[in-house]
Amino acid sequence: MKVTVVGAGAVGATTADNIIRRNIAQELVLLDIKEGFAEGKAQDMSQTAALLGFESKINGVTNDYLATAGSAVAVITSGIPRKPGMTREELIGTNANIVKTVLENLVKHSPDIIILIVSNPMDTMTYLALKSSGLPKNRIIGMGGALDSARFKYQISQKLNAAATDLNAIVIGGHGDTTMIPLIKHATWNSVRVSDFLSEDEEADIVQKTMVGGATLTSLIGTSAWYAPGAAAAAMVESIVRNQGKLFTASVLLEGEFGHDDIALGVPVIINSKGWDRIIPLDLSPEEEELLANSATAVRKMNQVLSDEGII
Repeated sequence: MKVTVVGAGAVGATTADNIIRRNIAQELVLLDIKEGFAEGKAQDMSQTAALLGFESKINGVTNDYLATAGSAVAVITSGIPRKPGMTREELIGTNANIVKTVLENLVKHSPDIIILIVSNPMDTMTYLALKSSGLPKNRIIGMGGALDSARFKYQISQKLNAAATDLNAIVIGGHGDTTMIPLIKHATWNSVRVSDFLSEDEEADIVQKTMVGGATLTSLIGTSAWYAPGAAAAAMVESIVRNQGKLFTASVLLEGEFGHDDIALGVPVIINSKGWDRIIPLDLSPEEEELLANSATAVRKMNQVLSDEGII
């Protein structure tokens, strides 16, 4: 099975590295617009095969979409990364045109492809993909919620001195510093509510640190993070390719679910060989419903830029 990763920068290369290390795809195509960049990254990764024991073939190409033909899944990481002080909203104009062009080329050569969007602002880029690609809604998935949920588990694990793998915790809503909603009251530590171990102040601290997790890393390292985003994207690709049916929070098209329509927003979904299979309902409190409504309003404002700029 062939998987394509578009964009050989830090996030794309890390996604590709995770995919090949776990032998998720028989062939991985790494594509970039910079001459020789993807080829070099692919060769460097290929030279680890004898050391890491994987058999996946890696093919790096410069803007050659013919090489992506027959891909089952494509991960789109293309676009400029977020700089310190820059919001995801400021990325819309530049990244939307990039993502739209990438989508057209991918679908042209792989009409049955499943698209995983990583490019920011992720919910708006997912909505753009839904509106411009012509693909069925279940084959367009935004990655952000999976990353945010992993960061949420990290913050809880730090507070509880617990293993992150023992935690169940999800973030819904938009993939943004002010739009994501870490559901602290739903989080559990091996089926026991984490609220049983935390004060209200500690819960609030976890939620706040989760919401600014991306911005915190951007301020520390000078650009967007890549290890956790790459791992999140690879995990979702694995659930698709191996038909694992895992539950992730992902940005998908809502058509009345959670009271929202015509918007891509992070909600719990089952990911399998169909792409996303079904949305899992949640019993939200009135306060959580209000937060989700506010998140949707903010994402709609970003989506409006696509119309205002004539992109969709």
